Amino acid sequence: MRMGRTKIPKGEEFDVVIVGGGPAGLSAAIYTSRFLMKTLVVAEQIGGQLNLTDYVDDYPGLKKIQASALVRSFRSHAEMFRPRIVELVRVQGFERDKSAEYPRFRVWGTRGLNAYTKTIIMAVGSKRRKLGVPGEKEFAGKGVSYCSVCDAPFFRGAEAVAVVGGGDAAFEGALMLSGYARKVYLIHRRDQFRAKPFFVEEAKKRPNIDFVLNSVVTEIRGDTKVRGVVVKNKITGEAREIPVEGVFIEIGFEPPVDWFRNLGLETDDAGYIKVDEWMRTNIPGVFAAGDCTSMWRGFRQVITAAAMGAVAAYSAYNYLAEKGLYKPSRPGS
Repeated sequence: MRMGRTKIPKGEEFDVVIVGGGPAGLSAAIYTSRFLMKTLVVAEQIGGQLNLTDYVDDYPGLKKIQASALVRSFRSHAEMFRPRIVELVRVQGFERDKSAEYPRFRVWGTRGLNAYTKTIIMAVGSKRRKLGVPGEKEFAGKGVSYCSVCDAPFFRGAEAVAVVGGGDAAFEGALMLSGYARKVYLIHRRDQFRAKPFFVEEAKKRPNIDFVLNSVVTEIRGDTKVRGVVVKNKITGEAREIPVEGVFIEIGFEPPVDWFRNLGLETDDAGYIKVDEWMRTNIPGVFAAGDCTSMWRGFRQVITAAAMGAVAAYSAYNYLAEKGLYKPSRPGS
């Protein structure tokens, strides 16, 4: 199926171009294709944030599955409906095609991408901020996690884990992990927190949560998996290694806010694309889904991204129907 279906469009027209190949984008592709919309998925990498984790055990119907296997499952399910999927291509921009007799956009990108489309679904996700220290990349999915809510159950019975950060996500993660691990170290570069006071007070009440303040992680160590973190006190300069089995990095996300705004998309105060309950953006015909949106900030999950992708696809279909632009396309055409 994949062979022959990855040709980069150069002047071809689609009913919808989906930008992004994570759970939101592939879920959208399943639905737009089922609605018989001629569909193009453009992705730098299929899988999105799932590529940064090891196992998933919170997707309904799948008790525990390797993240890579879930990505393959999403893709094979989407390909069953024969959308066009192109990888290793980055969408650089889109604009209204003023020469067309009906509403449509021109989408362009790397490797010569040049396509026309009646609707667009933005599903580019957002990048989790990283520490940028030795060992972080090497142990990603082997003890290093960027989602406490997702991965805490895998550390049931662990002697100790570390959470890095001082915001709501870090404290929520520490509180959840305190029910799984015997000891939780909350490491923060300051002695003041951005988290809600409620979270801070609850964490202080937990006897197995230790605060490591005014400190930064300088290295993550291990063998086949994480065994410890090296932290440096910013005031005294003292460095020490703390034995842990997991490191949860909860220091926020980085949506490509400048790119969004240059495209004319309205964003919220944190740089995420503003959407309504039907995933509509401020630009008619452009929808957004998944981690790149303002929807459900603070609770980024595979299931919520997939749900948003389905809703965005339905909204794109309705948009075409209301504009009189809906013409069912033969699958794979």
